Amino acid sequence: MDATNTGAQPPLAKLFYKIPEAIAVLSLSRSVIYEEIRSGRLRTVTRGRTRLVPAAALIEYAELLEREAEGEVA
Repeated sequence: MDATNTGAQPPLAKLFYKIPEAIAVLSLSRSVIYEEIRSGRLRTVTRGRTRLVPAAALIEYAELLEREAEGEVA
């Protein structure tokens, strides 16, 4: 695997984040994170009893927020 980053997005340290980690990465409150998950705006996966947020979902969510801030409709 190539160690250089050739994509437009910087690599995240992990592929999946637990909810408390996603809260820290996004700098949002626990209640906001869970509301965004419930509404389908933030994707998660479940492994056993653990809910995980894929790194790609964090990037997609951040891009969604940027588009909304620019006035685009999702």
